[in-house]
Parts: sequence; C-alpha cells; structure tokens
Amino acid sequence: MELDTLRDLYIAELKDLYSAEKQIIQALPKMVKTKHPELKAAFKTHLQQTIEHVKRLELVCAELGATPRGKRCVGMAGLIQEGIELIEKKPDDDVLSAGLIGVAQHIEHYEIAGYGTIRTYARQLGYETQMQLLQRTLDEEGEADHLLTDLAEASINIEAE
Repeated sequence: MELDTLRDLYIAELKDLYSAEKQIIQALPKMVKTKHPELKAAFKTHLQQTIEHVKRLELVCAELGATPRGKRCVGMAGLIQEGIELIEKKPDDDVLSAGLIGVAQHIEHYEIAGYGTIRTYARQLGYETQMQLLQRTLDEEGEADHLLTDLAEASINIEAE
C-alpha cells in the first residue's frame, strides 16, 4: 500500500491497530491466569472491550471501503512476547500479577498512542462519526490503564514486595 496521502496513512494505522487488537484477544486469556481476583476481572472485562474495539475498527474500515486485514503489528507482537516470557518464568503469584500489570500497561500505552493518532487523522480528514468511535475506544483504553494503576498501587505491588 502506497502512503501518498493522510487518508492512506490513516488506513495503514487502522490496519496496524486492528492487528494489535486481534493479537490482544489471543493473549488476554493467558494473562487471566493471575490469581489476583480483581486483576483477573479487569483482564476479562478488557477482553470484552477489545472485541468491541475490533468491531469498531471493522466498521471504520468498511466505511472507508478498506479491509482491516493485511498488516501484522510487530510492536504489539513484541509486547505480548514480553508477557509470555514473564509467564514462562513462573514467578511468585504476586510478582506475576505485578509483572502482568506492567506488561498490560505497556500494551495500553501503545494503544493509547495509536488511537490518539488515528482519532486526530479522522478529525483532520473530516470523518466525524469515525472520530467519535475512535475517541470512545481511546477513552476505554485510558480507563483500563487507570484501573491497572489503581490495582497496582492499592494492593498488587504491595503484595509483590
């Protein structure tokens, strides 16, 4: 795909986030293995949100006459690999939960950056409805990040210490 216009770049970034979200859907069930009940619930909730994020990206791409498929998000693949490596080390349960929060927040920050960028592109291109959908996802990603911080600071990091 050539990137000659902002619209081309917008579609390329949509594809990148679509790949990222699909990878997250595959990875989150592994992260749910934490023994911390509130963190487990947060991961399960975010899995359902991520499924909705994929649907929103599919809707945006359909409106543009583009397919969301065709690109692999290597950035997300790397972040997810870090989570897998952490799990494979089989640390203490509390340390695992703290580490999974760290991995999840790296993932959230990647998504926040990506959704902020494409939301801005949508606004610039005059795609108001798409901008609103993308803003909703951006808000949800930010809420997930804040929840993870709250869980870490209130108990999980303390228990891991």
